Amino acid sequence: MIADGVRAIWCREFERDDIAADDDFFALGGQSLIMTKIQGAYIEELGVEVPMDQMFLNPTIASISAYIESSR
Repeated sequence: MIADGVRAIWCREFERDDIAADDDFFALGGQSLIMTKIQGAYIEELGVEVPMDQMFLNPTIASISAYIESSR
C-alpha cells in the first residue's frame, strides 16, 4: 500500500514514529531539505516522481498517497 511506504519515508526523515496520515508536513516542522529528501525517497523507494508543487498541495500522508495512486 502506497500510504504505508509514504509513512515509512516520513517517519525516517522526520526521525519520529508517531506521524499520522492526516498530520501536516509543515506543522511537523517540514522544510525544504526534508522535502527534497522525501522527494528523492519517493523516486528511489516507490518508483514515482512527485513534482514539488504537488508536495506543497498535498501536505499530508493521506493526500500525497492519493495523488501518487491517481498518477499511476
